[in-house]
Amino acid sequence: MTILKTNILALTLIAAMPVQAAVANPPLSQVAEIEDTLYYAAIAHEIRKNCNSIDARMFKAMNMMWALRSRANELGYSDKEIRAYVESDTEKARMRAKGEAYLFANGVSYDNPESFCVLGRAEINKNSRIGVLLKAK
Repeated sequence: MTILKTNILALTLIAAMPVQAAVANPPLSQVAEIEDTLYYAAIAHEIRKNCNSIDARMFKAMNMMWALRSRANELGYSDKEIRAYVESDTEKARMRAKGEAYLFANGVSYDNPESFCVLGRAEINKNSRIGVLLKAK
């Protein structure tokens, strides 16, 4: 077979192959299962940090974070992409604003540390996604 015929055959075979477009993953902030879990953890952390009578369930929180990282990897995100998302100053500021809106909507004030405790106890009693990360001292 001549080189010309070989090249034509190769091009014909390549042209007949299905084209798979590279599909980029959306930003992690747009992946609800990742974003929501981090959001609940951030709120729990803020409650624990500002209320002396509530502590974190550290093993549960750490296991949740490892599972979240594994899930993000399963969805096609590299450890580098995950790290960039959680360390991003822009994402931290956005998450803080989102969390503070939740806190304020639920009667929390930074001028009143007890308001964090009231919300924390309510979340614990509801066994909410925030409450499962907290425990009363």
